[in-house]
Amino acid sequence: MEDADIAIAIKYDKERDNAPRVVAKGMRLKAEQIREIAKAAGVPFMKNTTLAGALYRVDVGQEIPEELYDAVAEVLNFVYALQQQQQGPKR
Repeated sequence: MEDADIAIAIKYDKERDNAPRVVAKGMRLKAEQIREIAKAAGVPFMKNTTLAGALYRVDVGQEIPEELYDAVAEVLNFVYALQQQQQGPKR
């Protein structure tokens, strides 16, 4: 499976969730649609084929398994850093 063939969308609401959740997943055409929706909404995305393959086994709506916390934390840190960059320096 090529890395462009799979996409996973995760969401984490620290107020409501114990762990990030898989909110969408897809292969081939559906993966491309997920990436297009994310891009149009300004949602950052990154390529991590290994993590995507592991998360593909998680059902939509389910929290990610504990063994993937570290890898998903890296993704979330990447996203938070991008958001802070886009907001610019705080005054």
